[in-house]
Parts: sequence; structure tokens; C-alpha cells
Amino acid sequence: MSYLTLSITLIFVLIPLVLSKTLKLGLEKDTIIATVRSIIQLLSIGYVLQFVFDTENYLFIFLMVTLMIVTATLNARKKGASIRGITWKVAATLVFVEILTQSILLGFRITPPEAQYIISISGMVIGNSMVLAILFLNRFTAELEARQDETELILSLGGTPKQAIHSQLTQAIKASMIPTIESQKTVGLVQLPGMMSGQIIAGADPVQAVQFQLLILFLLLTTAAVTSIMLGYLSYPTLFTQRMQLIRGK
Repeated sequence: MSYLTLSITLIFVLIPLVLSKTLKLGLEKDTIIATVRSIIQLLSIGYVLQFVFDTENYLFIFLMVTLMIVTATLNARKKGASIRGITWKVAATLVFVEILTQSILLGFRITPPEAQYIISISGMVIGNSMVLAILFLNRFTAELEARQDETELILSLGGTPKQAIHSQLTQAIKASMIPTIESQKTVGLVQLPGMMSGQIIAGADPVQAVQFQLLILFLLLTTAAVTSIMLGYLSYPTLFTQRMQLIRGK
């Protein structure tokens, strides 16, 4: 695809701009900012990745993955601002998920230890983990706020913090995992995933593309479960004092 062809695709940006202006949705500025940022960020990262792939230096691979984790952490922590130490909790979760998935992929030689595989798959894993963290924290904080009295009642009756928070925690974990599970139920019937479609467009064997896509789907399922559960169990203890009293949100 040439830059001229790419510029023509801006028609797909013009359509929502016109609709937003016509219906007075007020989304024109955000749409333009999102478009400009995506162009700059993706083109920049494209040249960076080309350099990293050409050098095959593990230091650059490590730096790329670290940048992904730091950026994802800073973005996800906003939804859990009321939870003490949420920044390190999110960071620890993302690091653990990355180490777990790459250890399995490289340990069993499912994918080769090359930059193009490590960085590409890490981007999908960390990105998905970030979204799951945001979904979990959003639901968890909402559950906590709505059911503070219930939590304190259980504590007053002799329940432990884990018992008092169990329902809210499990509901938040389930809610954050549902989108991943539901999307996998209809994959191939309702939608063709981006990775698979990209490989097919690039001329890859469709069956080979399907195999790689299944790998990613299974990977993201583990990512969803581990992210939600680990972040949940790291977060809930800091909601209580040493005397097992709930720290009320403002």
C-alpha cells in the first residue's frame, strides 16, 4: 500500500466527522485527535520495529516490551485510583502475564525467539491485559461503592475481609472476562480476527493463518483469567485496615 492509497482511506475518518457534525454529537475534536495520534504513533513505531527486527538485539526487544508495560500501566491505573498502590499492582500483573505467556511460547518452542514474534505477541498480550485490567477495576470500584454497607455488615458479624469482599470480587472478575469468552464463541462466524485477516491479505496460507489465530485466542483467554484474578487478589487486601475495617471511599 502506498502513502497515496493510505491517504484515500481518510474517507473512513471523514464519514464519522460529518455524522458527528450533522447530529451535533461534539465528537469532531476527539476524532481528529485520535486520527492524528494514531497516524503519528503507528508510523513511528513502524520505523522503530523495522530497526529492532533488523538488529535482532535482545536489549531492544526488552526495551520495547518494557515501554509497552509502562504505558499500559499508566493508562490502566486511572480506573483504580481509589485503591492504594494500584500502580505497582497493575505493573506486577502485566509483568507476570508477559513472563508467563512468553515462557510457555518460548519454552515449548511454539514460537521462535525472534523479535518479530516476541514483540508482536507481547503487544497483543499486554494490550489485552491492559483492557482487562481497566474493565476489572472499573467494575470492582463500582461494586465496592455500591455495596459498602453490605461489606461492613459482613465484617461486623465476624466475617473476614475476603468473605466480605468475595461477591464484589467475583462479580468484577466475571464481568471483565465475559467479553473475551463471548468473542471467542463467535470467532470465525461473526468476525475474522485482525491477525488472521492481516496474514491472509499478506498472502499467507489461510490454514496457517487460522493456526496462528487460534494460538492468539488461547493466549488471550489465559491473559484474561490471570489478569483479572491476580489484580483482584492483589487489590482487595489494601481496602481494609489492620483491624479488618473497610476503608470507605470518598
